Amino acid sequence: MTLDDVKRNAVAEPDSVQPSMAPTLRESKSIDKCSPSWIAKLASGIVLDIRARTPYYVRDWTDAWNYRVVPATSLIFFANVLPGIAFSLDLIETTEQYGVAEVLLSSFMAAFVFSVFGAQPLTIAGVTGQHLVLQILQYYNLEVKGPITVFNKTIFRITQSQPDAPNYLQFVGWVYLWAAIIHWVTSILNWCNFLKYVTLFSCDTFGFYVSWVYLQYGVQVVTRQLDSSSLPGALVSIILAILMLAVSFLFQSLSQKTLFHRHVRRFLADYGMPISLIATSGMAYWGKFDATNPETLPISGAFQPANGRAWLVPFWQLEGKWVGIALPFGIILWILFFFDHNVSSLMAQGSEFPLRKPPGFHYDFFLLGITTLIAGLLGIPAPNGLIPQAPIHTTSLLVMGRVSKKDDEEIQSSGSDENVLGNIPEYREQPIAVVEQRVSNLAQGSLCLVLLSGPFLHVLNLIPRGVLAGLFWFMGADALQGNGITQKILYFFRDKKLTSKEEPLRRVRKSRIMLFLAIQVIAFGATFAITQTIAAIGFPIIIMGLIPLRILLIPRLPFTTDELAILDGPTASPFTMESVGGSL
Repeated sequence: MTLDDVKRNAVAEPDSVQPSMAPTLRESKSIDKCSPSWIAKLASGIVLDIRARTPYYVRDWTDAWNYRVVPATSLIFFANVLPGIAFSLDLIETTEQYGVAEVLLSSFMAAFVFSVFGAQPLTIAGVTGQHLVLQILQYYNLEVKGPITVFNKTIFRITQSQPDAPNYLQFVGWVYLWAAIIHWVTSILNWCNFLKYVTLFSCDTFGFYVSWVYLQYGVQVVTRQLDSSSLPGALVSIILAILMLAVSFLFQSLSQKTLFHRHVRRFLADYGMPISLIATSGMAYWGKFDATNPETLPISGAFQPANGRAWLVPFWQLEGKWVGIALPFGIILWILFFFDHNVSSLMAQGSEFPLRKPPGFHYDFFLLGITTLIAGLLGIPAPNGLIPQAPIHTTSLLVMGRVSKKDDEEIQSSGSDENVLGNIPEYREQPIAVVEQRVSNLAQGSLCLVLLSGPFLHVLNLIPRGVLAGLFWFMGADALQGNGITQKILYFFRDKKLTSKEEPLRRVRKSRIMLFLAIQVIAFGATFAITQTIAAIGFPIIIMGLIPLRILLIPRLPFTTDELAILDGPTASPFTMESVGGSL
């Protein structure tokens, strides 16, 4: 299949609508000038998102008739549900207010809402580690080595240390309700337009942080077993974790070599991680490994909430003073979700992906408020956009095509030997389209619901925790490989004779690269460090502070305009950023 063939056939557009014809924010501004009142601007972003995306809705389902949807569903199911359950182990074991059923139901709800009703179905939403740890800390005074480590002390003093401590789920229900209201206000007032100021500086720094959180949590999963299980069982878990990491990277490496036919290489890229997970889990029951009884995932009753409670949480019964106390925590949760969910959406629609359908940030953030409210009513963790799962989903839907002779000559003349999947100089294929559809997201969420049935819960219970640690290490290390901070650091270690003359960083003074890197590393260090102190309550605020840091401070430093353009840039293409009024 040639480049021209795929461009014509892979992801065709509706005949009546082209990307350039989609309503834009600038069009709305011209309309607003004629409006007699500022009220006319309310919810204009939501309206434009709906108008832009509606003509594509039917094609979002019919475009799913493509093989790429199958490996994408498989990959994102394992990459979403297993880390979500692993992150929830603390929540399950310490609060006893949640079980596996709550986590799986939350993942299904997010997938259903955003795949069926959302404007950005490529964005994967689910249960995040940052939010789960926040809930643990709200409930119990424990040392949890997660993203918000000491946040528990503050919340514990406010809630559980009081003689009339509130019901946990009712209190969290009000936190979610306050957060949902602020989500809706944000969307109606078009505050998602502030995303125009989110550049690669913020995304790379936050992505770097999330990658290290995954690596740290993998270590945490393993080390906990040294205390909770026998020494042989803990050692077997460590072996399984290393094996999972090594085999996953082996499949990834083989997919990028010249060995085998290209279809075999793509098969390894598509299914390498799921095969590694299944095979490594099977190793736990082989020979003497089985005799050590390594710890596995906990399970609960099929479709049953923890402790036999009712699914509906009567949060309206909470005492009045605790309703007010829940508001600050709702604001903190809103800050975290505003940055985390929208950055996930930006990264899932990054400029490296050849997307053709318009986004919808305002409308999707309004939907996120609805899912947050539903989570409070059902007593389940509130879902939001996931990093690195969201960009992994889009990558798995890439359509690769052989370039034409003209395109091949352009690639050779540019000296470029990289593409979105990595360094692959041996053959001439590049991403030329993305299968933009809703089925893969809905299918992986539906599998979460299937997993709630008795037989599949038993299968879930067979997965060793050591394998999950290896999965965390693989996902964290893989995300680090493509992170902009990592790439800039590696630039200093490359053989300059083997570095392309067209490498953009060659046009930036090394001192300026180091200065830009130093700011990002310091920002990452501050974000990571604050989660280890009593000031952890301000973790989301520090994350949000990356945006004004880039806008107000960095331009005042001794960078030229051209240097900043190379070191930083918009996360998504101008077509995608049009939904929020363009880019910086």
